Amino acid sequence: MSTEVQLDAIDRRILRALQADGRMTYDQLAGEVNLSPSATLRRVRRLEELGAIAGYMAIVPPERVGLGLTAYINVRLEKHTETHKRNPMDLFRAAVQTWPEVVECVALTGEMDYLLRVVVEDMAHYSRFIMDTLLKHPSVEDCKTSFVLDRVKHLAAIPV
Repeated sequence: MSTEVQLDAIDRRILRALQADGRMTYDQLAGEVNLSPSATLRRVRRLEELGAIAGYMAIVPPERVGLGLTAYINVRLEKHTETHKRNPMDLFRAAVQTWPEVVECVALTGEMDYLLRVVVEDMAHYSRFIMDTLLKHPSVEDCKTSFVLDRVKHLAAIPV
């Protein structure tokens, strides 16, 4: 795990403002946080160097680009045995990186090992992904899917 970055009140205001609008100019940001543009630039660069800002991106609503179905898939892997040359978790983690439909993968506690957030065009695309990709992976023992009916709250920003 990475080391926690120590943030003061101005750093937190900078992060909140950039999460709301990552395209604002340094002059606009400086006005938001009550600093000079040069001091603001120094702080943003410091936050980037420390990893408190990992990057900038556009937020693309999936349904606007033809990806109308989101599914959460709980995945259970086969258990590791001494006969395996490679750990099933390592194989699965490597494979997930190559599947474009998987936009998020987290390891879990409990009866399932991973939770995947999958974004696809439609049910046919989902079916192809499950049958031709996920269930054909040698480490996957079982999976259970829940489909998103409605997004009640969806934020990319975190509460800093």
